[in-house]
Amino acid sequence: MLELMESVIDQTKRRVFGGEKVPALEKVVSIFEPHTDIIVKKDRETLFGHKIALMAGKSSMILDCMILQGNPSDESLPQELVERQKDVWGRVPRQIAFDGGFASKNNLAMLKNMGVKEVSFSKKRGMKILDMVRSSWVYKQLHRFRAGVEGCISTLKRVFNLNRCDWRGMDAFKSYVWSGVVTYNLVVLARHMLE
Repeated sequence: MLELMESVIDQTKRRVFGGEKVPALEKVVSIFEPHTDIIVKKDRETLFGHKIALMAGKSSMILDCMILQGNPSDESLPQELVERQKDVWGRVPRQIAFDGGFASKNNLAMLKNMGVKEVSFSKKRGMKILDMVRSSWVYKQLHRFRAGVEGCISTLKRVFNLNRCDWRGMDAFKSYVWSGVVTYNLVVLARHMLE
């Protein structure tokens, strides 16, 4: 506790008295959970916790979950997310749909070079639909799919309580997130088996 308090005092002196902008990675925002990151969402509130990147499949099951350190921009994540899918499945996805924060011309080119045939970003950011996918119909389908994934994320937050973790420590946080994802997937699998 004393080391953490010294860090809090140091960052306060630097920021308040020295006028220094202390980098987020050097800040202690919780003396009880020192692993906590500052997550700043563009034009939205500042949150505390950890950023989680989810990959979902056609079945609505969560295929991968990445618990990130710090607050990396979404735009920096597509390559790692696709490489993780390749490691698990032995190939890159044929089609992929990303939220608007992941969109960039560089990411589109990189994903195409990796072998992804069709890429849909919910925000075009100066890209043409036909550069991303083979037709407007495919773009709409992938856009709808991504909207469906938002429903999965909402369910994870509301039903499986992934919006707030009250377990202590980083390892416990990871366990909490993964237990929520696995439980969610079991429910999805049970629903598919009942159909």
